Amino acid sequence: MEMYREDIQGLLSFLADSPTAFHTVDNFARMLREHGFQLLSEREGWNIQPGGAYYTVRNGSSIIAFRIGSSLEDYSFKIAVSHSDFPTFKLKEKAELSVKDHYVKLNTEGYGSILCTTWMDRPLSLAGRAILRDKDGFREALVKIDRDLVLIPSVAIHMNREVNEKCAINRQVDMLPLFAGKASDMEGAVRQMVAEELGTGPEEIMGMDLYLYNRMRPSIWGREGEFISAPHLDDLQSAYTSFAGFLKGADQRAVNVFACFDNEEVGSNTKQGAGSTFLKDVLDRINDGLGKTAEELRCAVASSFMVSCDNAHAVHPNHPEKTDENNCVYLNEGVVVKSHAGQQYTSDAVSIALWKRICEKAGIPVQFFANRSDMRGGSTLGNIAMSQVSMNAVDIGLPQLSMHSAYETAGARDCAYMIRAVKAFFDSGIREYTIRR
Repeated sequence: MEMYREDIQGLLSFLADSPTAFHTVDNFARMLREHGFQLLSEREGWNIQPGGAYYTVRNGSSIIAFRIGSSLEDYSFKIAVSHSDFPTFKLKEKAELSVKDHYVKLNTEGYGSILCTTWMDRPLSLAGRAILRDKDGFREALVKIDRDLVLIPSVAIHMNREVNEKCAINRQVDMLPLFAGKASDMEGAVRQMVAEELGTGPEEIMGMDLYLYNRMRPSIWGREGEFISAPHLDDLQSAYTSFAGFLKGADQRAVNVFACFDNEEVGSNTKQGAGSTFLKDVLDRINDGLGKTAEELRCAVASSFMVSCDNAHAVHPNHPEKTDENNCVYLNEGVVVKSHAGQQYTSDAVSIALWKRICEKAGIPVQFFANRSDMRGGSTLGNIAMSQVSMNAVDIGLPQLSMHSAYETAGARDCAYMIRAVKAFFDSGIREYTIRR
């Protein structure tokens, strides 16, 4: 695995530094600036030039970056999309709950579809953002309590003898984390703690979006170090590797675009989600900034291509029967193409053919995934983004185990496969792969 070590370490460091979608986007923005990308505000006019590299952020939790080619007489967009969020628990506004005046626990609610039992009996903490009052109005500050702070204790088997046969989780009862022992100043304790972390007073905090995060560090393991485990591999593994491929790729006849949206885990229907106008707004403004007409934009979009990057279910070693008999995928065996007859995924014959050709030329192994026909599968953000901007699109990802667990598992070698595949996509001339009719 030595040849993949740099890619793996880069991913694992990114995961450890990205406990929330806000931190994810902040880390992407930092890396973009290091590579010469210029920040554009949605509230101001954009001055963009051929050959330039830019990015913009919405809500602090979604980001779109783009690199403009220098020869755009007959241009197209090449777009990689992923998501910055992941299942967790969000703190409620009034967070502290007393238990007979002997414990203080935190009042949370689930965000996304959570594998709840995996969050129990492990060190957790809080991260997110706070909105602070200052002399000019308000400012946003990232929060990460970098210590073991809370834990969700499970019920002892002696008090729940059927736990290994029946496990019905009530999120309001079973999933509230223990925060403190007996405390007379319970109310506002979290706000006070966050204020101390930020070096301000609690009265200056006007709002908070705080989430639980798993304190366990990412790990490389297996006989030959062939597996990786970490929190929120879904979807930060695909987000990070597609971002790395975007940075490495270039095409002077296209506008290369990387988009990472928030709120996929709860439906994408927010101002910063894939179902919003964010991507469409950016493509419109790029076209306008280049002095192109509305007709030229329509032509560009019609000849464009999108890869929707979101992880896929690998065959489980203890339950291979949970996946389709031959449309199934394995760790460390390549990038996954996902298909669904009910259009939960965007892949079709056209987009699969184009993607296979790109990977074939780059020497990247490709696997194919479809759900068992008698089981309901998940969905992703590609087809949601298509409701705003329609173009050929393929759903891809990396195979993983324990999706939506607090600690997920994937293949180490697949990280390099995805980076190389996405780089090849951004290097390619998409018009070379146009389907003739």
